[in-house]
Amino acid sequence: MHILETERTKIRPLTPNDAEHFYLLNMDPEVLKYTGDDPFETVAAAKEFLEQYDQYEKYGVGRWAVINKENEAFLGWCGLKYSQESKEYDIGFRFYRKYWNMGYATETSKAFIDYGLNTLKLDEIVGRAMTANVASVRVLQKIGMDYYKAFDFEGHHGVIYTVKRMSSYLP
Repeated sequence: MHILETERTKIRPLTPNDAEHFYLLNMDPEVLKYTGDDPFETVAAAKEFLEQYDQYEKYGVGRWAVINKENEAFLGWCGLKYSQESKEYDIGFRFYRKYWNMGYATETSKAFIDYGLNTLKLDEIVGRAMTANVASVRVLQKIGMDYYKAFDFEGHHGVIYTVKRMSSYLP
């Protein structure tokens, strides 16, 4: 079962069966460099995280597995996440390094922006990145988000981008 498709990908819920991919993705220091996240200690810890992941049930959104249509390879994840504290929806993405600079983050993030604004009828979606993460900032720009403000990203300079639903232009 998948919720979205792009030209090259199928997007489906993450499951505990993805634990090894989730673990390996977060073991790459370059992948985590600008996230503020720590790697999982073990595959079992990644599995436990996925077993307890409740964004889909609670909010109807979450981070989703991105699968290559052609060969069924797990590329990474992308999706919207709801923050109860800030009352906002955030776009996020993380891919194995071997799939960087191939347009997957842009392709899947665009699909989620469209899904969030037009299907879920969200009023606004934000995207955050460390300023030094030039590639992720560029993705936020390419998917139609506008610079909103600077912020402290766990002790690093960060930026927030936003896109809003223009209710007068959308059905």
